[in-house]
Amino acid sequence: MSMTTGSGGGYSSDINMTPMIDILLVLLIIFMVIVPVTPKGLDALVPQPPKDPNQQQKITDRTIVVQVLYRPGAAPTYKINETEVLKGELQARLTEIYANRAERIMFVRGDDDVNFSYVAEVIDIGRAANVDHIGLMTPKIMAGQ
Repeated sequence: MSMTTGSGGGYSSDINMTPMIDILLVLLIIFMVIVPVTPKGLDALVPQPPKDPNQQQKITDRTIVVQVLYRPGAAPTYKINETEVLKGELQARLTEIYANRAERIMFVRGDDDVNFSYVAEVIDIGRAANVDHIGLMTPKIMAGQ
């Protein structure tokens, strides 16, 4: 048996784990600070009332609201800005409206008694007509009009 007394003065090939753990903890803290966890929600677009009452006509010309109106015992009716449109003509009419517009925003308003699947179909039709932003109008928003 032999014993070393440490007076050899040679190099040690053992890894010192303490500095490696320190580096790991510092990197962990840096990444936690750099990449904060921010929840990403849906962007909601709400039609704003005009500041000047004389501008009401311009706003209504620019804002497109598709209404899904409830009919008891039958399929709902559809309106684009108070103009009644058949469901089969809805996509063609929206494509025509948004053909030359830079601002492609549409709002969908469904009656309280309408099944949401009809509203979802209108949203899909709007996407097919190349509408960029589609907002849903709720009864609280409509009560202020």
